[in-house]
Amino acid sequence: MSIDLAVKRNLKNRKVTVQIDADKLERLAASFGFLNPDFLKSLDRAEKNYAAGRYRKIKSLRDVKR
Repeated sequence: MSIDLAVKRNLKNRKVTVQIDADKLERLAASFGFLNPDFLKSLDRAEKNYAAGRYRKIKSLRDVKR
């Protein structure tokens, strides 16, 4: 499977815009398991934890190990 991406960079404010066809994005999400019921349940739990204030901000992936 190949996916065409359009990438635009704005070096001033360090942003990247990526455009992808919606149908191909759905196929990619399915390939990664993002449509798996267990993954969707974990998203629901994460949203509830966020709403309840049980989260912490990280500045680096090194913070995740702590």
